[in-house]
Amino acid sequence: MAYNLEEQEQIASLRAFWDKYGNFILTVVTVVLLAIAGWRGWGWYQSRQSVQAAALYEQVRTAVEAKDTARMKEASGTLFENFSGTVYGPMAALLVARTYHEAGDLKAAKAPLQWTIDKARDSEFQHLARVRLAGVLLDEKAYDEGLKLLPMESAGAFAGAYADRRGDLLQAQGKNDEARAAYKLALEKLDERSALRRLVQVKIDALGGVGS
Repeated sequence: MAYNLEEQEQIASLRAFWDKYGNFILTVVTVVLLAIAGWRGWGWYQSRQSVQAAALYEQVRTAVEAKDTARMKEASGTLFENFSGTVYGPMAALLVARTYHEAGDLKAAKAPLQWTIDKARDSEFQHLARVRLAGVLLDEKAYDEGLKLLPMESAGAFAGAYADRRGDLLQAQGKNDEARAAYKLALEKLDERSALRRLVQVKIDALGGVGS
């Protein structure tokens, strides 16, 4: 009998507790469950996006190897439009730009590079696109426009590549002293293991300077 009374007291206490805090507990549990469901749903969505983007990138790569420009444009266009938030967007853009550049179509090469600068979420892709777009502008003799793409104050880990490309643009303008200074800065900023260092040294030697 004592056990039954104790049990009834516990039940009464639980009811009182639930009457006071039940709604709050249900709300918290609901929010937590919704958050978990949302997180899992977002993870599934991102995974699906990545798989579809990877398939399109493979189509772009295959089209480039086959020199199928029409298929390359179609696959890359879909990738840029629908999967710009994935890593495969800028990867495809850089590949497409290189393909156009090698074919001598400078105007077409610029568009995917500018897209990468504007849309890529990874700053490394943006920096690389800036260097390459500046190279296209060098070929077009748009030297000042190319220099504007390469501000040293925001170059970060790409400071060496920025300085090297700035040197190319300055040399093309006949500003040899400024070009030499840019190349020397490139040597200072480039990693000791960078394959670009040897080329930069050749450029300095051609200008009659001494590298470090």
